[in-house]
Amino acid sequence: MLIDEVLMARGEGTFVRRGEEMKAMESRSELKRKYKEDAKQAGIFLITCQANGKVYLGSSLNLHGSLNKHRFLLQYGNHWTRGLQQDWARHGPASFIFETVELIKPKDDPAFDIASELEKRERAWLQKTQGNRYNKDDIRE
Repeated sequence: MLIDEVLMARGEGTFVRRGEEMKAMESRSELKRKYKEDAKQAGIFLITCQANGKVYLGSSLNLHGSLNKHRFLLQYGNHWTRGLQQDWARHGPASFIFETVELIKPKDDPAFDIASELEKRERAWLQKTQGNRYNKDDIRE
């Protein structure tokens, strides 16, 4: 009867007062809005296998998203870099470090292009990690 009168609603295996359900929905939509408004950080990242010292070098205009994507793909055995995926299976997730090694900060200069700055910084990191990478030629995640 309370559900019919719209005073309560069915949740996931529970009943909640209608006002609480609306508050929860508002907070979810508020969180989504805040996520979309937050500026994405651009930069260079490394995924390092501590067992053998090899690294996967990547860059992204959205570091958080890229690191999550790589972690997800590795966990489910679908990463496109075969050697990295094999070492993940061999040594386990605890042997890997996911880290941001350089952030690219936007500048107020209208001529500043964050994508080209990211590419330039990535080339420098390619030189630093030469010969010890899982990904030899593929850059930009």
